[in-house]
Amino acid sequence: MAQARAIKTSFTSGELAPKLSGRGDLRAYDNGARQLRNVFIQPTGGVTRRPGLRHLAILPGAARMMPFEFNTEQTYLLVFVHLKMLVFMGDVQIASIVTPWTEAHLPQLACTQSADTLLVAHPDVQPRKITRNSHTSWSIAAWGGDAAPFFRFADISLRANAATGAVTVTASASFFAPEHAGGVIRISQKRLRVNTVTSATTAVCTVIDPLDDTNATTDWDEAAFSNARGWPVCLCFHQDRLVIGGSRDLPNRLWLSRSGDLFNFDLGSGLDDEAIEFGLVSDQVNAIRAVFSGRHLQVFTSGTEWMVTGDPLTPANVQLNRQTRIGSPVDRMVTPVDVDGSTIFIARSGKAVHEFIYTDMQQAYQANDLALVAEHLVNQPVSMAYDQIRRLLHVVMRDGSMATLTLYRAEEVTAWTRQETQGAFQAVAEVDGTVYVTVERLGSVRLERFDPALALDAAIDGTSTTPRDVWLGLAHLQGCPVGILADGAPVTDKTVKLSRVMLDDPCLFAQVGLKFTHIVEPLPPAIAGQGVCAAPLRLVSITFRVMETSSLRVDIGRGLRAVPLSRLDMQRMDAAPPSVTGDIMMRALGWRSEAAGALWRIESAEPLPMTVLAVTTQIRSTE
Repeated sequence: MAQARAIKTSFTSGELAPKLSGRGDLRAYDNGARQLRNVFIQPTGGVTRRPGLRHLAILPGAARMMPFEFNTEQTYLLVFVHLKMLVFMGDVQIASIVTPWTEAHLPQLACTQSADTLLVAHPDVQPRKITRNSHTSWSIAAWGGDAAPFFRFADISLRANAATGAVTVTASASFFAPEHAGGVIRISQKRLRVNTVTSATTAVCTVIDPLDDTNATTDWDEAAFSNARGWPVCLCFHQDRLVIGGSRDLPNRLWLSRSGDLFNFDLGSGLDDEAIEFGLVSDQVNAIRAVFSGRHLQVFTSGTEWMVTGDPLTPANVQLNRQTRIGSPVDRMVTPVDVDGSTIFIARSGKAVHEFIYTDMQQAYQANDLALVAEHLVNQPVSMAYDQIRRLLHVVMRDGSMATLTLYRAEEVTAWTRQETQGAFQAVAEVDGTVYVTVERLGSVRLERFDPALALDAAIDGTSTTPRDVWLGLAHLQGCPVGILADGAPVTDKTVKLSRVMLDDPCLFAQVGLKFTHIVEPLPPAIAGQGVCAAPLRLVSITFRVMETSSLRVDIGRGLRAVPLSRLDMQRMDAAPPSVTGDIMMRALGWRSEAAGALWRIESAEPLPMTVLAVTTQIRSTE
């Protein structure tokens, strides 16, 4: 009979996919787990219960969130809803403006910021500039115009019947559509504005630049962006140029504005500071889905990833090189994020999260799959944000779950966990270290944020100078059973009635919200040098090294039980439980014929802190 002692000092491989449950030979197996729910992985290897979510507002419907940083002290969260943009500073809405984007447009919105102006694009709507005038005053205006790029969309000739004034332009074949009205065309580089379309071959126009003659010519083009041809798909700033990636009718084309003149796309004569334009042509579909300014200008398409080089970028030295063949989603815009110099993007398959990183040795980019060992947690991502302070990448899935990645490349920490709540996560955004989420709960969409001071979801808290037993302000949880912390101690759950809860005993401080359950469950035991244990075994003892933990509920084969953390647990039942740091040892009884199960499991909905740094198990096996 063999006896083994195993010390698990790290969860830095995170939750592993079920298909790896037999790979005890992998390093990831030693540092991984079968389930990690509603916890975050610390870079040092420990696992801790995630913070709760503070309720901020009920939104009118689905939303798209974008951060806006004016300076280090003035940061905002912009929340786009149906035909409106809401501005939040901290936890308070401070402004609102009317916008042209409907709820159906929200998944494809793209944006980029310069100083006090945010540029927002959608392939079906003329792009807008949103400008911050003050905390409470924001304005919105269209951008584009005569300096926008032009393109020849058809192999036909055009002829105007006069050189100036109001003229009739005739096409040699069907060309004009009603959406051309209000747009601009050029004949021999002379601009005309389309007033009305009278047929598929004729339109009435106003001459802006007098024409040289009235002869039919194939030397013509029209505005690349218009109601007829669609509008920009995505955009960013790179080397003092505005970069536009793709449009509805030119999905594989890239435009770079004049240097220092962000809305001027006139190609001119090809001088160094003039605009640049080219298409992505290869043997694979290249509808541009995102442009990103990193070490180089990076272009993410529906089928490939590209690098645009040139230092600086000029019409003469720009070079385009295809790097990898992963592809990005086409049904929505999931903006790539920068993490320590690498660019994280979602794969078109919806089953992977890739790290686009430049390697000096190969002088090229690689696209490593960060979710390779946790692919079961990645299922059609719809939103992504990176918390730079805590080094956590949050990815919201279409099924309403959220996967969180702790990523420290140099320390070899790549650990995924899964976040769940009573409802469905819809989107995530980060503003100056604060992570906001939109959550569908109880038939409405709510704006909430992670708050380390809270241990419940959709929660609010309050204080009183005198003890009281009635706590108000809970209209957003009307009719719901809620968890409560009263003066730091969990008390009996209550149901919200008339937007309030009534406690059995009065208190000075209360926190009220929805409970969530954290789970930590290891993989089947593996014996060093032998791999996964397959013989009957017995757990003799287990020791948890905890830090600042107030509640620990563990199942070691006899069901979930609360573990006494200290003698202080014998204190008054209504007092806040103590925070314990140290080793907690438990003894177990009984043999297990099925070795593929977990030896232990931590699970609790108690709204109290829990951090496990290491787990030491002693087992006996018949092998």
